[in-house]
Formats: sequence, C-alpha cells, structure tokens
Amino acid sequence: MAKPAKSLYVCQACGATAARWAGKCGACGEWNTLVEETDAGPPPGSGITRQSKGRIIKLETLIGSAEEAPRFSTGIMELDRVTGGGVVPGSAILIGGEPGIGKSTLLLQVAAHLARRGGRSIYFSGEEAIAQVRLRAGRLGLADAQVGLASETNLANILATLGDDRPPDLVIIDSIQTLWADTLDAAPGTVSQVRAAALALIRYAKMAGAALLLVGHVTKDGQIAGPKVIEHMVDTVLYFEGDRGLPYRILRAVKNRFGPSDEIGVFEMVTGGLKEVANPSELFLGDRDNQSPGAAVFAGIEGTRPLLVEIQALVAPSGLGTPRRAVVGWDSNRLAMLLAVLDARCGVSFAGHDVYLNVAGGLKIAEPAADLAAAAALLSAVTGVSLPRDAVYFGEVSLSGAVRAAAMMTARLKEASKLGFLQAFLPESGDVDSGGLKLSLSRIAHLKSLAAAAAPCN
Repeated sequence: MAKPAKSLYVCQACGATAARWAGKCGACGEWNTLVEETDAGPPPGSGITRQSKGRIIKLETLIGSAEEAPRFSTGIMELDRVTGGGVVPGSAILIGGEPGIGKSTLLLQVAAHLARRGGRSIYFSGEEAIAQVRLRAGRLGLADAQVGLASETNLANILATLGDDRPPDLVIIDSIQTLWADTLDAAPGTVSQVRAAALALIRYAKMAGAALLLVGHVTKDGQIAGPKVIEHMVDTVLYFEGDRGLPYRILRAVKNRFGPSDEIGVFEMVTGGLKEVANPSELFLGDRDNQSPGAAVFAGIEGTRPLLVEIQALVAPSGLGTPRRAVVGWDSNRLAMLLAVLDARCGVSFAGHDVYLNVAGGLKIAEPAADLAAAAALLSAVTGVSLPRDAVYFGEVSLSGAVRAAAMMTARLKEASKLGFLQAFLPESGDVDSGGLKLSLSRIAHLKSLAAAAAPCN
C-alpha cells in the first residue's frame, strides 16, 4: 500500500522547508512566506530510489586544449555583447526585469531573427494568448517570421511538443513562474514548481543542444522571484534595468559562464521595438544643462565598455531636524561616507542641508571610481559654482580624503576625448597612456585639491 504524501511548508523567498507552519521563516527571516506543499516523492517504478553501483570515472588533468564554445548571433549587437559574443547552443539564459520593461519584446525579436535565417524558434507563452503575441509581432514588423508559437503552461505538454520534431535551435519560455508539473501538488509559481520546471527544461536543452531563454518575474526588491537555486542552475543571468517612463533600457549580465559577468547592453524603446544604442555616452549626455551648478560628468567603465554619464547633485537648506539624503542610481551608504569625508577633510559641511544625488538616464552605478565625480557635483551644488562644461571626473575617495587610482584609466580618457571633452580630473597615482589624447590632465591626490580646482569652497 502506497504511503500517503507528506506535507511540507516551503519558504517562497529562499526555498527552505519546515515541518510545520510558522509566521517567520527560520532560514531567511521573511514573514508569511511559508506555503504548504505536498512532497509526493518520485513516482513508483521510476527507479530513482534504487541505488546504483556506479562506475569509475576517468580523471583528467588541467593540461590540454579547450575549444571555444560555438555561438550564433541574435541579430542584436548589444545582446551579443552582453552574452559574450552570441548565444551558445545548449545554454540556459534567465532574463529578469520589471513588468512592461521589454523582456518579451526583446525575445520575440531574437526568435524572429533566427527564424528568418533558417533556424527553428519556438516561443511558449504562459501569460499571453496567441492573439496577443501576434499583435505584438505585427507592431514590430515580425509577423512574417516562421516562429513556432504556443500558449501553454503544462510542463509535460511543452516537453512532449519539443520532442515531437527535430530539436529547435531556440526555445523561449515566457515565463518560468507560470509553468506547472502535474506530478507536484503545488500551485504554479511556488518554489517546488519553478525548480522542477527549470530542471526539466535545462536538462532537455543540454541533451538536444537547443538554446533556452527563460523569462523570470521579479520581486518588489528587483530580484528574480523564486528560489535562488534557479540562478545557479542556468548558465547566464541577465537583468533589465531602467524606468518605464524613460525610453532607455539597460541589459546587465550578473552571471555568465561563457563570457564577462559585468557587461551591459543599452537599448532604446521605440515604436518598432527595442533599438540598440551604439554610443551610450552620447545618449546619456545629450540633454545635459552645461550652465547649472551641481552637474559633473563621470567617466566610468561598465564591463569592457567606457561610458560617460552625468551625475547631478542638489543641495538645499533643510527645515527638518534631520536633513534628508536621497539617492537615485548610486549607493546611499557611499553618499553618506562621501559627505562625511567632505566635512572632515575639506571643511564643507552639509549638516543643515538636504542632499539629493541622481545619475541621469536611469543608469545604476556601482563603481567606486564615481566618488570623485559625485564629490565634484556636491561641491558645485553647495557653492553654486558651475563646473567646467568640458571636464570629466573619476577616482575613488578613501576615508582619509586621498584619491585612489581606478582601473582602465586610459580607456576612460579615450572615450572622453572622442566625445570632445578637453579636461580630465583623475587620480595622481596610476599609469596613463596620454599619447594622442587632446585632454588636459589634472592629477588629484587629495579631495582638498578638487575643492580648490573644481569648485572653491567658501
């Protein structure tokens, strides 16, 4: 007689299990995330529970030649850049982002491009009807592409469809949270269902040599919903960033087994879909006001690409007991540290002022080299003195006020020179190949030097 299925309580935030329900997960500390699920175990006769004797595996050494993984182009150069030069057959790619930011649009463009080149693309939509996908394809001018389309959420039906004909070159699942396996007694989107669906699809992609693109929902914090193990299972994790109110979109790689894990691609949302931006620096600097104080151009590096972006600061008298500090696109803790350094080392106090800092264009910066540009913008805002319109800034500021060297300084300067900038404020330390650059280099050893050169303090 078969044993009754055992009930477990699974945390929908971290995937931890508990024998009984509790208001708070003991593993991650989240509240009201434990959901009852049935652990049915493997089906009878599947052989999973039988222990095999195993075989001896031949061990290899580290010496030997490794061939470069074959790739195929997506037809979108920015996406090829983010994935490391194209999509590898048999790889699994997870794409996350806010609703309506353009995930489905981008994947439909990729599927249509591959189909037009003679490849076989299959698009499974779990959230939209076939008519809705066809309407989007018509708006994008992709209706003539021979893309296999289905609206299905049953995992068994999807696997049966994939195995019915020759293996496809590309499989798109939109989205992984809508799939459900009939062998599990749990609702779609729960930890067990998402994990089981991802495992089955990735196993098929590896065996058939088909590239798998999965769309993932995100939580209110911007992280991909479901257990973190999904991100470990796939080969590449991409995040769409940007404000839906702005036309710019940033596709960032946070994990990539076949290329750099810190590369970005820049897109612009237009009527015909997502249009790649060949020169992002011109895009982010196109609408800046050169006369207003509190604006500094930061010469940054995103992956292997130099990128110029404007950092804007506003300092206003505060009527509150505790002045406000608001940051968009930068780390709020880093702003607090920089304000303390300016106060202690440069003698510029922001105690009675509200401070607002913004990275223009919706870009998120995590590079420490942005410290010098942020400090210049803050000094300009508090003194009311505009910075030179043809100057760029980069360098990391330490707690002592010293400016430390940044990586790839020559590449930053070349990008600034190409866009017509004539002056650069950079760390005193670090080697720079200034040959052929039409830039006046101002080496900054300490933050006091920046205060005197860029925006003199009162």
